[in-house]
Amino acid sequence: MLYQHLKARGIHDPLVLDAMVKVPREQFVPPELVHYAHDDRPLPIGHNQTISQPYIVATMAELARLTPESEVLDIGTGCGYMAAVLASIARQVCTLERIPDLAEMAARNVEALGIKNVVVGVSDGNLGWPENRKFDAIIVSCAAKQVPEKLLEQLKPGGRMIVPVAHGTSHQILTSYCKKDDGKIEFTEHMPVKFVPMV
Repeated sequence: MLYQHLKARGIHDPLVLDAMVKVPREQFVPPELVHYAHDDRPLPIGHNQTISQPYIVATMAELARLTPESEVLDIGTGCGYMAAVLASIARQVCTLERIPDLAEMAARNVEALGIKNVVVGVSDGNLGWPENRKFDAIIVSCAAKQVPEKLLEQLKPGGRMIVPVAHGTSHQILTSYCKKDDGKIEFTEHMPVKFVPMV
């Protein structure tokens, strides 16, 4: 049902569709919300944070144009659901969460599913991955007023960053940034979204 629902809404990348089916969302939500796990909507996970709706997760993953060789940086780990979906496609996912309790929850969730290619870090996502490495794709699961320069620096030539950009207090647009071989950045706006703010 999820496969058909996402496909009907325009998700066509078979790697993304397979990942969305493979990763059980019910493993990432609080026990009292498990019966809502397959609803296409965000759900609270504590600390005023949410797990994104499946359609938005799939859209962000598809816009990133991942391959099995991709190395991905995921900003705003939350419960680890996005990281798990990305890890089902990519070679490695490094994910950053600023709230230690959520980072620990995410690490437990991905470990419980036997996912071995996710590294969870606790840090300010605005600063990027501490080792200053480069990534093929960067996914930001919180709304930024402006795109952190440090994240653009960590994007490889040809890489893509997918981020909700806040325009004012209530208007957010899901935006993709592509770094060209000469280092120039091009961006495309895609759709209105609603994410928690980047802190």
